Amino acid sequence: MIKQFMITLGLIFTISAFSYGQHQNQVIKDSRLHRDVLVGLCNDQGLQGTLFGPSFNDQYTHYTPDASKVAVLKHQLNRVRFTLVFGSWCGDSKTQVGRFYKILDQAGYNHSNVRLIAVDRSLRAGEVNIAALKIKRIPTFILYKNGTEIGRIVESPMVSLEADLVNLLNKKK
Repeated sequence: MIKQFMITLGLIFTISAFSYGQHQNQVIKDSRLHRDVLVGLCNDQGLQGTLFGPSFNDQYTHYTPDASKVAVLKHQLNRVRFTLVFGSWCGDSKTQVGRFYKILDQAGYNHSNVRLIAVDRSLRAGEVNIAALKIKRIPTFILYKNGTEIGRIVESPMVSLEADLVNLLNKKK
């Protein structure tokens, strides 16, 4: 019985290792920038690490989202998932990503529904193939509903992140 349990547990860890084989928060020396940057899949720890953390934390702390827009998002965000492609070296990413997470937190959104991908200066994401996303500028916030892309915010929002999110979520298809 214990042997069967250990075999099952081993299989679960093996399958998990293959499913999540891509490392998170990888740092490389960018050949164009000649400095360290994040690439590939990231998580909250990558955002708050030494490469991106100071700007992320500054924007998160000091940004005040429009409370009326956040109230609307509280009821709508649970229906969508995000892919966020950003650069730890990019000025717009340094401004917008911390603000985005502040909005998510105020709206009670689960961070596990955000696929976070860092790119180098050539817009490559290391082991993660992002060609199908057709990223031209960063940051790019892609919204999905039922697995289908419903909109994007690219580089900087038209009004504000929270206002643009509300507009995208209310857009009639």
